[in-house]
Amino acid sequence: MNSTWPCLKTYDGEHLRRIAMPIGGIGTGSISLGGRGDLRDWEIMNTPAKGYTPVIDGLKNVGGFFALSCLQDGKRVTRCLEGPIDSSEFEAAEGCKTPNSGLPRFREARFHAAYPLGCVALRDEQVPLDVELRAMNPMIPGDSAASSLPGAMLTFHLRNRSNHPVEASLCGTILNPIGCDGRQKKGSWGSRVHYLGWDKNASVEAPVENGRRLHLVSASEETGMEAYGDLCFTATGGDDAGLRTAWKRLSWGNTILAFWDEFSTTGMITPCECDSRFATLSSIARRLTLAPGASGEIKFLITWRFPNRKGWSAEVVGNHYAERFATSIDASDYMLTNWDGLARRTLRYVQAFCESPLPTVVKEAALFNSSTLRTQTCFRTPDGHLFGWEGIHDEVGSCEGTCTHVWNYEQTTAFLFADLSRGMREVEFLHATNAEGAMRFRAKLPLPLNSADSKFLAAADGQMGCIMKIYRDWKLCGDDAFLLKLWPKVKAALGFAWLPGGWDADQDGVMEGCQHNTMDVDYYGPNPQMQGWYLGALKAATRMAQHLTATRHADDADFAATCESLYQRGRAWTDQELFNGEYYEQRIAVPAKIHPNTNSAADKDAVPVEVLQLGKGCLIDQLVGQTMAHVCGLGYILDPANVRTTLRSILKYNLKRGFHDHFNHLRNYVFGDETAVLMSTYPHGERPDQPFPYYNEVMTGFEHILASHLIYEGMVQEGVELVGYIRERYDGRKRSPFNEAECGHHYARAMAAWAEVLALSGFHYDRTTGTLTLTEQASPMFFSHGQGWGTWTTRAENGSLLASITLHEGELPIQRVIIDGRHVRHETLFSV
Repeated sequence: MNSTWPCLKTYDGEHLRRIAMPIGGIGTGSISLGGRGDLRDWEIMNTPAKGYTPVIDGLKNVGGFFALSCLQDGKRVTRCLEGPIDSSEFEAAEGCKTPNSGLPRFREARFHAAYPLGCVALRDEQVPLDVELRAMNPMIPGDSAASSLPGAMLTFHLRNRSNHPVEASLCGTILNPIGCDGRQKKGSWGSRVHYLGWDKNASVEAPVENGRRLHLVSASEETGMEAYGDLCFTATGGDDAGLRTAWKRLSWGNTILAFWDEFSTTGMITPCECDSRFATLSSIARRLTLAPGASGEIKFLITWRFPNRKGWSAEVVGNHYAERFATSIDASDYMLTNWDGLARRTLRYVQAFCESPLPTVVKEAALFNSSTLRTQTCFRTPDGHLFGWEGIHDEVGSCEGTCTHVWNYEQTTAFLFADLSRGMREVEFLHATNAEGAMRFRAKLPLPLNSADSKFLAAADGQMGCIMKIYRDWKLCGDDAFLLKLWPKVKAALGFAWLPGGWDADQDGVMEGCQHNTMDVDYYGPNPQMQGWYLGALKAATRMAQHLTATRHADDADFAATCESLYQRGRAWTDQELFNGEYYEQRIAVPAKIHPNTNSAADKDAVPVEVLQLGKGCLIDQLVGQTMAHVCGLGYILDPANVRTTLRSILKYNLKRGFHDHFNHLRNYVFGDETAVLMSTYPHGERPDQPFPYYNEVMTGFEHILASHLIYEGMVQEGVELVGYIRERYDGRKRSPFNEAECGHHYARAMAAWAEVLALSGFHYDRTTGTLTLTEQASPMFFSHGQGWGTWTTRAENGSLLASITLHEGELPIQRVIIDGRHVRHETLFSV
């Protein structure tokens, strides 16, 4: 079947094994679409739930599923709408544990992906229809509201490939999981698992136009638990083929047998009239008749509302989407009413992105990692603010607080949803930064708790990176009021480095203090990683202070001069003293005085020990500050020749092809013949006896930062090859393509992949001046600036270059366009 949906990557065979594509909105949680077409990882109840598919113990793991029954020429064939179960799941004490494993299923399955679109194509020679399950949740750059909807949109597209008419019945069955987020369970007979908490659940029919609807509710009195809420299951298209709010409760496996007997012989389902019922199971069926060669669609929509999110708080902080929709029915009504528009806008975005003249692996890395925004890694509180764990473990979040030194790396949020990114800056500066300028690198919830005490830790890289990010976000939006609102705390945050015992207490432009950082240790003495962030922050602060002074919003000429002086001295010193001819290295030196907010030691008075340091190591992200400076349009903060030499050295010493011989004393993310970049190596010896913890690990977020920097410096082939090495590891067979892990699944740092798009396309936008920087492009190149998106091309016209910008969503005020350092003529077109 030739799908009308865009496709970036197709998976089949063993490469379907690990696929789990999150379907849900930003901050709403998600249900994942498995490679064979099943729904797995039901993570909609405010907590991670890897591997959780709600099933009823005693029914051979029967849970939700979709089934198709076809009647042609008096003969009927019935299948579960899934592809084959992977052979790795066959063996268990009582046979295969996979939910619904006893159902006949399609012989062939392929997964076509272009996030947020997932299309499972099913085919079986005994079934006269080809089937595509097209699953999505709207994702529209610049429209965070449309991209934050709590639902899974499932369209079953059927095509009659035979020469005779086919009557097709499609039945969706759902298990009501309210009260059980996957953690409420106990052991059952043998090796079975008995889930708890849904004893008082039920499904009731609710009205809907042109279809049937089930409202999944609970009579539980524990209304304050995170797993309490409601769901809505709606089917539209075709004609009615029955609805049942419960299933018969029969002995052994006869419950599923009774269902299958009826549906596979009649293509219908009838209400359950008996007293003994499974109230947690309910079904809706629709049917349509397809002429030879004809196609038709039946749509299912699952929406949810679970308002009692705690995040990392001891109390409920709530969910933004739960404020928008009073019930899951309200969410369903909204999504059904706007289905066509939401789908059209999403497909247009994905189509334009996929058709851009970028390497496929780069598009895959950027697009597929954007799914992290719609997992339990992220959530939005009722005020709309976006928060995030670093990642998630199987059943709990991993490392709370929207950790500044991790979230510094990701570029996806700012360039897709600028309003959410600016909200994160407000939390960091207005709530998590105290009067002295120390910023909590892990924000507390509820937000008032951030000012409740002064005993917290500030991360050197996290704090300096936030200053660079506010510069980036301000430039993208051009809103001086936004900058002014945060500016006093921005100045304080930078000035904190200059306090006694601070990171640059002697104010020489060099960080010598105790520097807690993303390696989860305190560095002592100057090092390239922290120094790059600091130089970038100084340069960004200089630019912001100069602008506010020039526009008479503030009188900060002296502050701008101080920052500029420190930047110039610090840059010169770094290139002179830390560059060893091949790369930059650390000078380990314990400071005489340490500010308590910079010291992670439990005993603040203890004498620091020179352990867990980088030393003379060649670090993968020693140039992260320079990478961020390129993203921000700040230019070079280090000597360009030294920068390029360093990048070549990182590839020479840290890029490893094959890991059969690699020793790693901590977490293992690569194996066998895989290729990856090590966090650090010590090519000339002199490795500390106890180096920083992660030195011989591999983490994709750091690799993406390196890849984007290689591209920015013109080492395009090397950068794209590195992205390819990463994505080869996440190939569906070994790991899910939608889950680049670090300290947890769906790790935020991996959203750094969007910087590769920026580097390759050459796109940069400064709304404060209306300046758009582009590259020559014969084919439409995609861009997104967080408040909308579009494409551009260039062509020669009347003896000069003309840039043609087509805006598809949002707004893009343009005063000038620059290509290769020169101003060019431009035209702006608007797509309707």
